[in-house]
Amino acid sequence: MNALRVAFVTETYPPEVNGVATTTQQFVEGLRGRGHDVALIRPRQAADAPTAGPRAPQPPGALRQHLLPGLAIPRYPQLRMGLPAVGRLLRLWQHQRPDVVHVATEGPLGWSALRAARRLGLPVSADFRTNFSAYSAHYGIGWLQHPITAYLRGFHNACGCTLVPTEALRQQLELQGFERLHVVPRGVDTQRFAPAHRSDALRATWGAGPDDLVLGCVGRLAAEKNLGVALQAYEQIRRLQPRARLVLVGDGPQQAALQAACPTAVMTGVQRGAALAAHYASFDLFLFPSQTETFGNATLEALASGLPIVAFQHAAAGQLLRHGHDGLLAPLDDSPRFVGLAMQAAGDAALRHRLAAQARRTATPLGWDSVVQGFEARLRQVAGQVQQPQQQPTAAAVAAGHPAHASTSPCHTPPL
Repeated sequence: MNALRVAFVTETYPPEVNGVATTTQQFVEGLRGRGHDVALIRPRQAADAPTAGPRAPQPPGALRQHLLPGLAIPRYPQLRMGLPAVGRLLRLWQHQRPDVVHVATEGPLGWSALRAARRLGLPVSADFRTNFSAYSAHYGIGWLQHPITAYLRGFHNACGCTLVPTEALRQQLELQGFERLHVVPRGVDTQRFAPAHRSDALRATWGAGPDDLVLGCVGRLAAEKNLGVALQAYEQIRRLQPRARLVLVGDGPQQAALQAACPTAVMTGVQRGAALAAHYASFDLFLFPSQTETFGNATLEALASGLPIVAFQHAAAGQLLRHGHDGLLAPLDDSPRFVGLAMQAAGDAALRHRLAAQARRTATPLGWDSVVQGFEARLRQVAGQVQQPQQQPTAAAVAAGHPAHASTSPCHTPPL
């Protein structure tokens, strides 16, 4: 089949550390590995060389990138968001017209990409990756939930297709008026994340011996991750197993508060690559108390690492795990049940061993190759839609959830 020219627009990308950056890189590199011409459009990061930019020479085979201005995100200075760039994108795509524009994030740069693409009549697909409306309740701006949902609905309904990671999220968004939704799940590198990377030497740095129980959490140390529930579980478990350890991998605005609330917790900071894989594999029990994920890549990484998991019945955990088979699932908003399940797993080594063995089996078929293939098929289908240059939707129309001239072409291909 013919290669696609894909303009891939995202406000976050490695070396930034978050689930969106990680999965975006997997899709970009997966498309390139399948022979497609991908141009990555993202904000300039602090690590980027000053001379890098749209006109800078790039070595043969390197990912073609267009770096645009950005600003640090409040409370997350290590992350950046793009600035409005409609004019620059119009000039870029008039000169190098892509077959399809894929928008991974709905911030100012993503909004600019949607406007520019619609003005040029370019097909657009998008990801729904972050549960902004759920996050708002954790930052004292719950009153913005409805306007945020209206904005997102207008944004995504102006696209030819919106990709979501789980069937449950597809159904939830459909009830809120989102259109043309299709499930493309996430994958995991089952070679990188594997039980074989367990390290007694690493565990020793945490103060844990070979037979001591280590509880692990991986992700941003932020209010929306609900880590207070993990601390409650740890404190209950320590009453029965005083040598148990809790290891929190990541950083974020709640780091100091969490350390103050639980001085015995081990804070490792952000880990990447082989070091991250070793941290996962060196845990004995994985706690994932978040209830705001659209997916939750950490669930997949923990599964591949052969860990018993305690989570809420939500997002990736709710889709992939079977309670008592490869994990333990608490109903949403039932924190006492979550704590009780963590205590049950902590006190039953045979249960942990059985869940761990099945967790690895569950993860084995979830490699990235098949996921990227499904993503590619959706892009081909959207790229094949007949587009006409249109007046871009107004900000007022999007805020109302009814962008002017919104595309009504459905995605007709069968589910992948």
